[in-house]
Amino acid sequence: MTQSAVKMPIQRTVIHVDMDAFYAAVEIRDNPALKGRPLIIGALPDERGVVATCSYEARKFGVRSAMNIKEAYRRCPRGIFMHPNREKYRRASARLHAIWSAYADATEYVALDEGYLDVTRSARRFGGARRVARLIKERTRIETGLTCSVGVGYSKTSAKLASEEKKPDGYFEILTPRDFIGLIVDRDITVLYGVGARTAEKLYHAGIYTVRDVQNNRDRLPALLGGKTGRHLAELSFGVDDRPVTPSDAADAKSVSREVTFQKDTSHFGYLRDVLLLLSLDLGGKLRALGLNGRTVTLKATYWNMKTVTRSRSGESVDQPYEIYQTGCALLAGIEKNPVRLIGVGLQNLSESSVRQLTFATLGGERERLNAERLRARLLDLQRRYRVDLRPALRDRTGELLYQLIDLMQTRALPTTPNGA
Repeated sequence: MTQSAVKMPIQRTVIHVDMDAFYAAVEIRDNPALKGRPLIIGALPDERGVVATCSYEARKFGVRSAMNIKEAYRRCPRGIFMHPNREKYRRASARLHAIWSAYADATEYVALDEGYLDVTRSARRFGGARRVARLIKERTRIETGLTCSVGVGYSKTSAKLASEEKKPDGYFEILTPRDFIGLIVDRDITVLYGVGARTAEKLYHAGIYTVRDVQNNRDRLPALLGGKTGRHLAELSFGVDDRPVTPSDAADAKSVSREVTFQKDTSHFGYLRDVLLLLSLDLGGKLRALGLNGRTVTLKATYWNMKTVTRSRSGESVDQPYEIYQTGCALLAGIEKNPVRLIGVGLQNLSESSVRQLTFATLGGERERLNAERLRARLLDLQRRYRVDLRPALRDRTGELLYQLIDLMQTRALPTTPNGA
């Protein structure tokens, strides 16, 4: 199969902007004494958790994002470990997005520190995509004190790959499929968008290691990965990616969830139900902010041995915290009573419209009123039993105080009964 045998890509000009070690860079900007030192943002060494990000000095020791914090400490024991300040990062992100959006026809922000910009038409007003990239880098540095890496491409995949080529504080461009193929054809298959660890393992097992191997085995891919995924990967290996830059919108969300990892495994299912109450309340606030509801409540639990189970229940539209909590507790009752290290609750099948059966209880908001009363009673009971004040955590939009409260509650949870209550 030659390049001419695949469909030609739609003509677009896309810029991908990616901040350099964003969380760490913000902390170093605000505290210059941290400059040049191995800074690791995430959990502390004596806690459970992972690395959110780290400075480039820490990366020299082999520390990387998503690494277990214990392993990060083993590799870099003299590193500076800090909890993330997500509200600070959100403020910095809002400023960044305002700068970048000024140059684009459409923007798609996939993280606080990363976004795609479609500049197919808008770049003409500024003297071309290369000049837009330079302006974005300059304004980002001058107005925020931070650096970013920018890639210009003919597609989202090529632009993202370009931004990764010269990090940190880099610039690179991949303007044609020929340039794209020439750059990656002999690289490992994980360079292709969507090839994660599981997909890579399947392909390695089939003797497919490089992008060239993908091209040469295009007819086998549908059987190995499924028809749609296999065909898409084949096209991508020849530089074809027609995905548009799609503005992020609440209605596009597939699911919303909240979860927490405990500092110590717990077999106290009464405590787990209390945690579900707080997570459901936080989740309900998120749904109200987005103007969404969902028809499927999902419970996630990870046990002490890293085995993860999920349970779901679908029905009428749900957006009330107490209803989420009730369903979550019902699902929790159906899982094995083994020590748990992580618990989470989420909503799927989201919609802006509510689908409920009309009853006397739903008329005049009676259902919502009863749920609000039950929720208030449960919260007051929780405050009494754990001797805590919930109000600061419930007002905190970052979620940091909520997770600290859950940790505190675990230390004050009463001994579990034989049935895990």
